[in-house]
Amino acid sequence: MKSSRIHRLAGVAVAASLALLTACGSSDPLESNGSSGGDPNSIVVGSANFPESETVGFVYAEALRANGFDVQTKMNIGSREIYVPALRDGSLTLIPDYTGNLLDYIDPSSTATTAEEIDAALPAALAPDLAITTPAPAEDKDAVVVTRETAEKWNLTSIADLAAHSAEVKFAAPAEFQERAVGLPGLRENYGLEISPSNFVPIADGGGPTTVKALTSGQVTAANIFTTSPAIEANDLVVLADPKSNFPAQNVVPLLRASAKTEQLARVLDAVSAKLTTEELVGLNDAVSGDSKTEPEAAAKQWVARQGLDAPVS
Repeated sequence: MKSSRIHRLAGVAVAASLALLTACGSSDPLESNGSSGGDPNSIVVGSANFPESETVGFVYAEALRANGFDVQTKMNIGSREIYVPALRDGSLTLIPDYTGNLLDYIDPSSTATTAEEIDAALPAALAPDLAITTPAPAEDKDAVVVTRETAEKWNLTSIADLAAHSAEVKFAAPAEFQERAVGLPGLRENYGLEISPSNFVPIADGGGPTTVKALTSGQVTAANIFTTSPAIEANDLVVLADPKSNFPAQNVVPLLRASAKTEQLARVLDAVSAKLTTEELVGLNDAVSGDSKTEPEAAAKQWVARQGLDAPVS
């Protein structure tokens, strides 16, 4: 949804994070090692508090180190309400974010939904104290997902195709999906998909294992699952196309303090973004959350080496 993992849990996460930072000084990821100060070669890379963000944060850190930057890492910081002020005050230099949710956070009045619209609106919305470099092709966005069996039985390729079967569709998603503009109201307005209250199954794991099990077991017909979930490929699930961009584009993007954006920093981050496709991001997520349970930093180092980003960018 427009409220991603970070945005969706903001109320709980902010309260918990602020309490933790107040009560446990030494556990504050922003407390130690100071800031990058005025040295353009000194970079502090952070992440939000979920594995994908941490892994991508370590990818940035490894690529920057290979290009001569002095890099510190401060991972698992929390939601935007925590890390955006940290960027502004210099406690952080750089953190991975997602284009659609970032624009919604900075400018809640924005109506942009396509990647082109969002990419055009973001720089002005962020100025003067925040900036981005080129967004990656990798996109971690909400999607309507069905099993291969259902897609073949009903000849489904897009969300619009599902509308004719509205009365038969049991839909799983977090409870707030019923009310969010890009949830059931958006699917109804954009595609005519009408899900009755009795056919909505609230599951609070953000498209995680419980949601996937409900879909693959036949408990529900369709589900809201993030596009970078390794479970999609592992279970041969089908992501239905969203041609009307009900779900805003969510390309991974480096978010940084504007004063820290140098030509060399942007060159390195752009080189990373060019290699970071959705398929590659799914692979990173699978390495960290799948059977191998690789630590995010180790998975990032392996990926950077495979992509040839462990050497200076020409």
